[in-house]
Amino acid sequence: MTTYTLADVRERTYKSRDAWWTVFLVDPLAARLVVWTANRTNITPNQITFGAGVLGLGSAVAFAMADWPWLVLGAVLFHLSFVLDCMDGKIARLKGNGSVFGAWVDFVFDRIRFFGCMMALFIGQWAATGEVVFLLLMPVVTFLDLLRYLNGAQVAKTRQSMREKLRDAAEGRGVDAAVADPESTEAEPAADAAAAQDAEDGPRVVFMEEALREDPSLDREQVYARAKAEGVRVVDVHAGFSEKMGWYERLRRSLLRSRVRPHLFSGIEFEMFVCVVAPLTALVTPVAPVAGALIVGVTVLSCAALLAFEVAIVFKLWLATRDFTRELDRLAQG
Repeated sequence: MTTYTLADVRERTYKSRDAWWTVFLVDPLAARLVVWTANRTNITPNQITFGAGVLGLGSAVAFAMADWPWLVLGAVLFHLSFVLDCMDGKIARLKGNGSVFGAWVDFVFDRIRFFGCMMALFIGQWAATGEVVFLLLMPVVTFLDLLRYLNGAQVAKTRQSMREKLRDAAEGRGVDAAVADPESTEAEPAADAAAAQDAEDGPRVVFMEEALREDPSLDREQVYARAKAEGVRVVDVHAGFSEKMGWYERLRRSLLRSRVRPHLFSGIEFEMFVCVVAPLTALVTPVAPVAGALIVGVTVLSCAALLAFEVAIVFKLWLATRDFTRELDRLAQG
């Protein structure tokens, strides 16, 4: 029987970049629970997902009670539910017993847990205080949570499309077509032989984004120096962003030393601030109106932070699309 260690969990299940909430407040506990669970039980990832759903249900019930002890209990249960939600993926990667359906279940349970707990929290506070602001917050939080999923998917799709077109252009497949019609991803048949020859000769270019993702310790200057030494070209669609936001690279390298991604307020932080930090403000005072005001304040700040980071992502993408066109022209010119 295989015996797993904490080092195994860290090496095989930790993401190279993750949300700071996960890195500092979840992984230290989840990793140790994974070691115990993997070595002493036959619990499957889907069973852990179901357990996370049960804790999420308990959190929603506690939030609906509205009084400060219940709010604190609901926050603790929600956080523990998220710990289990992280454990199921780690168990799947560690033991190799994950499934496509399990990934679907995990995603759906995650959304149900958040929306259920968020609505229970706000409806409970509305019933306790009579403040309509809690009812108004529900559609706002729901909209922003859905927006970040939509925006994330579309940004990822656009960036992947740009990488594919640039790679085709760099390898001689459909350079003219890519420049003439940026929406086209079809390669010119006549370029197949040239592309095959390029593949035999080795890579002609290195993509800055891929190089930085593969080795987070590198900076752009080091990638350029390495590429020059190896005689290959660098394709960088984020050059414009880096020029305007020079501080970002320094911040990125600093954060990645601890596996923290530069997107400091993502969906994970948004969920945790709404369903953990906001209800925990009840510890400041047991007076319902004051506690309710603190919950509103934390939620509003969370919405503003999430929206600001989504805008930053769109701004970075916009700059990347401008560099994308320039890189295509440069590759077309040889």
